[in-house]
Formats: sequence, structure tokens, C-alpha cells
Amino acid sequence: MFSFIKKKLGWGQDSTSTPAPSAPAAEAPAAVPTVAPSPVATSAAPSAVAAAPAPASATAPAPADAAPRRSWLDKLRAGLRKTGSSIAQVFTGTQIDDALYEELEEALLMADAGPSATEHLLQDLKRRVKEAKATDPAQVKGLLMDAITELLQPLEGSLQVGAQTPTVIMVAGVNGAGKTTTIGKLTRHLSDANQRVLLAAADTFRAAAREQLLVWADRNQVEIVSQEGGDPAAVTFDAVQAGKARHCDVVIADTAGRLATQLHLMDELRKVKRVIGKAMDSAPHEVLLVVDGNTGQNALSQVKAFDEALGLTGLIVTKLDGTAKGGVLAAIALWSRQRHAPVPVYFIGVGEKLEDLQTFQAREFAQALLS
Repeated sequence: MFSFIKKKLGWGQDSTSTPAPSAPAAEAPAAVPTVAPSPVATSAAPSAVAAAPAPASATAPAPADAAPRRSWLDKLRAGLRKTGSSIAQVFTGTQIDDALYEELEEALLMADAGPSATEHLLQDLKRRVKEAKATDPAQVKGLLMDAITELLQPLEGSLQVGAQTPTVIMVAGVNGAGKTTTIGKLTRHLSDANQRVLLAAADTFRAAAREQLLVWADRNQVEIVSQEGGDPAAVTFDAVQAGKARHCDVVIADTAGRLATQLHLMDELRKVKRVIGKAMDSAPHEVLLVVDGNTGQNALSQVKAFDEALGLTGLIVTKLDGTAKGGVLAAIALWSRQRHAPVPVYFIGVGEKLEDLQTFQAREFAQALLS
């Protein structure tokens, strides 16, 4: 799924930091040679997690079997079936007329694309139909696929890991969005690529959130900094300091789940971000928001609110399987286009398994939506 260029890693252990259960401490070697990149990405898709530039002597990753990506595409099609079925049905007729466009408008709105994105897609589609002189509804379906792809392409992006050591990733999201589970999956992929990860259990207000992250830390054999009932900002500060001392590659902070309408709680997130910056200059390097695809237009509202509070650098959209509201990605894309800089969707999820969190590609999504 991911491709990394491994860096020189120092494996020092800070005796003042709190190790995770079952995570073994390691002695710092006198010297660690540069090693070749690990071929963990499929050749069918670009990497969503990029490491620092490789040294000139490093070899390129070997192409991997494309079968896992094909399996993922099958799952994506199945997951988006509820969203796309009503859209695809519009093109079963024999004429291209006002009735077709009206049905398509209704289908896009029902898919939670939102009024603005729906209008954008309809106008773009009509232009494409005119330029192509299309006469067959099946042609129009293909042109709509092109229009959706073009709208969504600015959302493609790669999560950068390795330019800073450690790379500090702050993860936010409302309760129920799948935030902690997503962190666990991301940690697993990073660990599999020989990235040394440290977790910060800063979601201290949600019942069992700390315990849930401890399970993921134990499962992935990574270290964790946590305090029962501790202050989220203090936990995150300690984790960044520990990550620096232990020469970790990545520190991931699971910040407290917040409702965008609870302003005093959003202020707490701002505090966490400020404290991370005090623990390490230029950090956090990534501020990610996990949103539930089932929430439709509410997901867009969350993106706007969290971006205003924190300045988002990326999104992870979960639970797209079985939802009829997958069109919200079109609404997010239009909002992102109007922002001063796009907010990429690094990953999308269509299930509970590790492999069900994959990189986002606009063409794949458009094809799955209309297949």
C-alpha cells in the first residue's frame, strides 16, 4: 500500500519516557547504514505516504503484485454501490434531454454532493456533451466520469514522512468517525515499512479511548505515551519529547474527539497544536481530520470547522462502504478548490480490515461510483 525510503535510524531509548506494554527497548547502535527502500507499494497506484528523498545509492522499490489493488477496487465499487446506483440508472434511457439532466441533478443531490458541487458538475457535463457532440446516454455517463475525476483530482496527495525527525502527525475527528482505529491501521502500515512510530494517547476524555489505542500499540508492537485522565496537551508534549529522544520516525497524536459546535472543546484542540509547536519547532507537520463518509454534508461542515480551528493539511474519509452519501467528496473537492490551498484526501476506508484503508485516487473513485 505504501512506499518508503528508509532513513538512517537511531534507536536510542530515553529512560524518562514511558514505554508501551510489550514494546522492547533497543540499544542505540554505533552506526546504522543506509538501507534500500522496501517494496511495499503496489505498482498500480502512487504512494500515499512518501518518505524523505532517497540517497543516490539507494535502489528503487521493486514493482509489487497489482492483485491487492484490484481487490481494493472491487471493495470500493461494492462500498459505493448505494451512492452510485441511482446516478448510474439515469443513463439507462435512450435520449439526452432536459429530463436526463433533471434526474441526474436529483441523483447527485441524493448522494449528498450538495447544491454547489451538483451545479458545477451539471454545467461541466453539459459543456463536455456539447464539445463531444454526444448522442448516446452511455457517452454522457463516460463524460460525467471525466467531470467527476477532474473535480476530485486536486484531492489526491501524498502524506509526507521523513523530511523531519520525528514527523509529528496530529489527528482530530469527532467521536464515532473511526479516528483511533484509523490511527491503528496507519501505524501498522508505517511499522511494516520499518518506520519507528510512537503514539500519543491524548484522547483522554472519551471513555476507553486510551485503552483502545493501547491495544493498537500492543498489536503493532510500537511504543505509546499515555496518562489516565491526563491533560491532552501535556500528553502530546511528552510524546513529542519522547519521540525526539528515542529518534522515532513518526509521532502520531490521537487527539480528543470534538464536536465542531462545542467551541470550548475546539479551543482545547488549538491548545494541543500550540503545545506541539513548543515541543518541536515546525510541528505538527501534518494535521489530519478523520471524517465519517456516512455523515454526508455534515462531514463537509466538520471539515470547514476543523480547518478554521487548526489549519488542516489532509483528510481521511472512513466508512464509505454501504453509504448512500459518498457524493460528499465532490462537495469537499469544490470547497477545497475555493480554499487558498487544497486539502488532500490521503486515504479512504471501506471496511474494518487493515487493507480496507487505501490511498485515494480520483479516477478510481469516479469509476467505482459509476460502475
